[in-house]
Amino acid sequence: MTFDILTIFPNLVTPYFEDSILKREILKKTIRVRVHDIRKYSKNKHGKVDDIPYGGGAGMVMTPQPIYDCIQKVRRLAPAIGKSATPAMRPVIYLSPHGKKLDYALAKKLSKKKGLILLCGRYEGIDERLRKLCIDEEISIGDFVLTGGELPALTVVDAVTRLLPGALGDERSAHEDSFTEKLDGKKEYPHYTRPPEFKGLTVPEVLRSGDHAKINAWRKKNLK
Repeated sequence: MTFDILTIFPNLVTPYFEDSILKREILKKTIRVRVHDIRKYSKNKHGKVDDIPYGGGAGMVMTPQPIYDCIQKVRRLAPAIGKSATPAMRPVIYLSPHGKKLDYALAKKLSKKKGLILLCGRYEGIDERLRKLCIDEEISIGDFVLTGGELPALTVVDAVTRLLPGALGDERSAHEDSFTEKLDGKKEYPHYTRPPEFKGLTVPEVLRSGDHAKINAWRKKNLK
C-alpha cells in the first residue's frame, strides 16, 4: 500500500518512518510512503499557501491553488510500480475535526485500499471549495484541536499498516489487538511478563499454569 502525505511541514512527518515497525515495513515493501511539500506547488513567488478569510475573522485559511495542484500531481502518480488504482481505491482524505472518527472498523476498511492520499491541514483549515473539488473523505482522530493534520495522518498510517497482511510478523498480534472482532470490540486483557514477582506484585497463577483453556477463560473474563 502507498501512503501519500501532503503537508507544508514535511520535516515533521518523515522522522516517524525512520524506526520501528513502519521503517521495517517500508524496507519489506509492504508499504511505501511519499511525503509531498504543498509549498512547492504554490504559484506565489514566496511560496505562500495561506491568506485572510473572506468575511473577516481570526486566523488564516489555506489557499486552494497549491493544494489542488499538489493533489492532481499525486493522483497521477501510480500507487505502486506498474500499477494503477481508481479514486475509490485510492481516496483523498482530509484530516479534519469535522471528519468521521477513526476507529478499528474504519482502519480495517482503509487497509483494503490500494493507497491513501492524506491531506494535512493547518491554520483555520482549507478553502471550502477544495472539499467540493477533490476531497473524497474526512477523518478525525478525536474531539480536540491540534495545530495541524500531521499527527492525525501519521495515526492513520500507523493504524492501517498494522492491519496489512504480514506487517506485524505474528498474524495473531493484529487479530488480538484491542477493539478487534476476536475481542468482541473490547479492549485487551492485562499483559504480564517476567519476572513472576515485582515489588510485591505477582503474575496471576492461572497465566503460569500452562492450562490454555483456563488462560483463555481468564483473558476473556478480564477484557477491559
